[in-house]
Amino acid sequence: MEVERVPAAEIRRLEACLDYHFTRPELLLRALTHRSAAHERSGNRRTRLSVARRGAGSNERLEFIGDRVLGLVMAEWLLERFPDEQEGALGPRHAHLVSRTVLAQVAHAMGLQSALDVAEHEARAGVRQMATVLADAVEALLGALYLDGGLDPARAFVRRMWREAITAQARPPKDPKTALQEWVLGRGLPLPQYRVLSSDGPSHAPRFVIAVDAQGRTGQGIAGSKRAAESDAASDLLRQLGVDSQAATTTNRKGQGQ
Repeated sequence: MEVERVPAAEIRRLEACLDYHFTRPELLLRALTHRSAAHERSGNRRTRLSVARRGAGSNERLEFIGDRVLGLVMAEWLLERFPDEQEGALGPRHAHLVSRTVLAQVAHAMGLQSALDVAEHEARAGVRQMATVLADAVEALLGALYLDGGLDPARAFVRRMWREAITAQARPPKDPKTALQEWVLGRGLPLPQYRVLSSDGPSHAPRFVIAVDAQGRTGQGIAGSKRAAESDAASDLLRQLGVDSQAATTTNRKGQGQ
């Protein structure tokens, strides 16, 4: 991989943010490599098309393991922080904390967008600002941390960068699909309609793009399962409507006179 694609100053800044020095810096560089950059550097057209389909040379494999690392570390932390809660409350907390929204917030807090290695045409199109790209890169960083140093540096990073998000959870958040449904029903509107826009990727790392329509607006979600993508789409639509999931529930209950 071409080290100059990510300036040395950015590497040093990110390692300081991670509070970790990589013994295998190629893992950090790979975590920062968007599919478009790997595609751009892969030689002839046939090779580029093959690379683009597989995501070879990009951060997608690290994202795959980083997603699992984040899920484990967050579950462990939630059990520790909320010892009296059961799965019904812990599940929504966990889903929110590992969501694209929170991951993108972490990425922005790190200034990760400036370090991403993307193709020139994608950079001009603003891909570095896309929440999905930023969320994937954070998961890839976690995967790189885990593979280079084990669970301890990954856990330390999560507990530092997610502290504000987990502290803000006074109550378990409402599942976005449920919150959206309650919000529209509370106003006598038709139920949200979910549509699969695309589904691709290898069997070990599928990617679904789902849209949801309600009140003349459309939300979109991207995730590794239909259920997660639907939840992401509902979250996106709730944000567009300016609705907090807990506020949606409260409004609906008031409408029913509870």
